[in-house]
This record gives sequence, structure tokens and C-alpha cells, in this order.
Amino acid sequence: MTDNVLEFRKATKLYSGVPAIDGVDFQLRRGEIHALVGENGAGKSTLTKAMAGVVTLTSGTMLVDGKEVAPKTPLEARHLGIGMVFQENSLVPTMTVAQNLFLGQEKFYNRLRGIYIAAQQFLQSLNFDVTPTATVGMLGAAQKQMVEIARAVLHQAKVIIFDEPTATLTPEEKKYFFDLVRDLKKRGVSIVFISHALEEALLLADRITVLRDSKHVVTDDARNFDRDRIVQAMVGRDLSNTLYGKRKTTVRPAGERMLTIQNLKLAPMVKNNSLSIFAGQITGVFGLVGAGRTETFKIAAGVLKRDLFHGGEILLRGEPVRYRVPAPAVKDGIAYITEDRKVEGFFETMSIARNVYLGLLAKFPRGRFLLSRREAQTSGESWIKQLNVRAISPKAKVVELSGGNQQKVVIAKSLVQDPSVVIFDEPTRGVDVGAIVEIHELINRLADEGRAVVVISSYLPEILALSDRILVSRQGKVVEEFSCLDATEEKIMYAAIH
Repeated sequence: MTDNVLEFRKATKLYSGVPAIDGVDFQLRRGEIHALVGENGAGKSTLTKAMAGVVTLTSGTMLVDGKEVAPKTPLEARHLGIGMVFQENSLVPTMTVAQNLFLGQEKFYNRLRGIYIAAQQFLQSLNFDVTPTATVGMLGAAQKQMVEIARAVLHQAKVIIFDEPTATLTPEEKKYFFDLVRDLKKRGVSIVFISHALEEALLLADRITVLRDSKHVVTDDARNFDRDRIVQAMVGRDLSNTLYGKRKTTVRPAGERMLTIQNLKLAPMVKNNSLSIFAGQITGVFGLVGAGRTETFKIAAGVLKRDLFHGGEILLRGEPVRYRVPAPAVKDGIAYITEDRKVEGFFETMSIARNVYLGLLAKFPRGRFLLSRREAQTSGESWIKQLNVRAISPKAKVVELSGGNQQKVVIAKSLVQDPSVVIFDEPTRGVDVGAIVEIHELINRLADEGRAVVVISSYLPEILALSDRILVSRQGKVVEEFSCLDATEEKIMYAAIH
């Protein structure tokens, strides 16, 4: 029996004649953790989807245990012992945990009590703290992931593929996930995982494979890599001085006070929160989960409503405003760029051009009677060029794009409105290093143009690299403010915790 449980030889997948992967060779050994890294659009998801039977190769060979196979559906891949845990979970939210576990392999006669007992015993054997009778829709992100993993193990998968498994997890949940993966490795399961967090790849993986522009670049033991080597292999150039690189030595002067928030309340997340945002500056907002950062700025943008009584006050250029829906906020020049692009950010079955055009139409709360297909195409092409969105054409559907390019579309939808206050919520979550540099350059350019820019981020190096001033939130309100010249990771984290 070969040492490789799974192998690709010259794997190629074409979409409209354009290669998503091009002659890729890949080997996965038995009982190893193998990280797959690369820029958005490098071909990582296509390669793993070919493993899982979601897509079929145009040419090339796939081998499992040394035998040539060609799974055409996820069910065929499952029968070969290959399971995939997608970035967007594939569970049925209205069913219980136990029902999801046994979905697709039910017996002719089923007793719910029997299924719940079997699920309880199986989850305990994996040390998963999940109640089998709980409805999946009520679970948190980490618990949903546990159910996905448990389902893959229950189906006796010898290969489990994770696509961006930690993108939505808290630091505590990430640590637990790493322990689970290491435990699966001890059980002899081979793991493939895609991650844009290079530190995770270096920490967790036995080997790392880098893809660039649809091609295989390098595979080596993780101990032979460092962050700079991975980045250089991913993008073909050195980004060490531009990606969370040099500390800022100057602060942009504060311009006009654009947004003032006073004693804002939204029980139980926002509690008497007060802050100001200035034109021509980047204001970084940091806080742990539950600190009320996102909720505060969603209220400012009309996405959420503050408490009806004693809910506080919001001033735009000194004038009080109260938005009950986003449309009037957009008209007044406030753009909120969501942290959850897949749920709130775009219409996935529409083209890039139409998504951008809908962003433009949002500036007209009463709507426009005449919609111009030509105007949609022109604005789409313009923003594709400005933000370097990599797509076959402006007519490409957003669902066909990689995560980083989807994020650029979400940003374009807001910037086409020409806002004066731009709120970025986790702007680089699930985005590769090349796209991170481009998004950071855009954020800096917006501030240099005199706009008021807010960056909400859970990643301290990003906050320190971008911000002129830093606000730290804790338990629903801003508790500390730092200049970027005085701030350190230790000071910011201390303020966020104590």
C-alpha cells in the first residue's frame, strides 16, 4: 500500500477555458496535517472540491490508496473515505444534531430515542460538548463545526478537508479546534486545511503546499517555512515591509468632526457608549467578542435601532440623526461594509456589475424608475479595474469569485456611493495576504482623500498598522483611546480585558 492516501497528478480544471487549477501535483500522506495556502483565486478551493467530488477535473488523475478514481458527487467521495467541512456549513438548521449526524444513512425503521442515544455516545467518544437533541440553528459557529467534523468521522472518513475552518471562531474556540484536529491525526485521519492565517498553518501543519496563479509552487515540511517564505511563494514578491510592517511614525491631523455618538444604548450589547470620528483619519476600533463594536456602528449606519427610550444620540456633522433603516444613512454619506459578506454583503447569483450598480441605486431611497444596463456595465467595469477584482468578466457571478475578490465587490458596492464616512467591519477576514495589502492601501487612500474611516478589527497588528487613533471597547462601550504613536499590543489588550 502506498504512503499517500490521496494524490493528484497534473490536475487541471477549466472554467470557460480559464484554468482554476493548472497541472497541479499534490500528495497527502497517511495521518498527516497538510496546509494548503495561496492568494484568493490561486486554486485552493477548486483543488479541495475536486477531492470532495464537488467539481470534476477537466484533465489529470486523482488516486486514493494508489487506485485511480474520479468522484463525480460528494456521496461518491464519501464512499471513498473523503469528507469535507465547508466554510459555510452544510447542516440542516431545522433538524437536531443527531438527525444531521445520521442524515443520509438512516435505517428503514428509525426510533428517535435510539438515534439520540447513539449520537450521544458517539459525540462523547470524540469529547464534543454538543447536545444531540439541540436544533442546529441554535448552535454557535464552533459547535456547528464540531457537528460537521463528527459527521465526517461517523462516515469513517480517512481524509477530512477543512475550508477556512477558523474564520468565524473566537480565540478560545480556535484552540479547541486545534486540539480536535490533532486528536483526529492520532486516530490516523489525514487532514487537509485551507487557511489565510499563516500562523495557523505554521503552528498546526506537518507539511505546507503553496499554490499561485492556479499552479503548484512548493511543498515542504512546515518546519522549513517561516511567514516571509510562505508570503513570497504565495505572491511572488516580498511583502514583509507592507503587510503589518513598519510602525506608523506620523498621525494624520484630525479634520472635521464627522460623527459623534453620545450615551448610545442597545441592550444588552451597547451601554452608554460615546465616541467621535474625524475626517481625514483612520480610527481603529478594537475589542473582544461581545464588546459592542459592531453593534455601535450598525446603529450609526441604520442597520440596527438603538433603544427607544434613553437610547442616546448620534450627530452627523453636528446635526442629530436617527436612522431606522440604512437607506437615509447611505444618502447622508455613511457606508457600513459588513463583516459577514456572504450573508449581508452581496447577491451571489448576480453579476459583479449588477451588485455594484445596486450599491449605486441604494443612494436613491425612493428608487429610480429607469435602470440602465449600460450604466451598470460601465460602473462595474470601472470598479473591477479600480479594486483589481480578478474575474473572467464583469458579467461573472459573485458566487464564482474567490473570497478576497468577493470582499472587493462588497467594498465597491459601498464606495460607488461616494460616502464621506466609511465603516469597515473586519475588512480582511478570510482574505489572502496579497488582497490584504491592496485593501489596506485603499483604506489609507480613502483617509488621505479626507474621508472619515473606521476600521473595526479583531487583529491587533492590523489595528496598529492602519490606525491614526485607536479606540478600545469593553462591555459595550469605549473605555480607552490611544494615539498610534503611543499604542502597543500589550496596552491595547490590557485595556480590552481589565
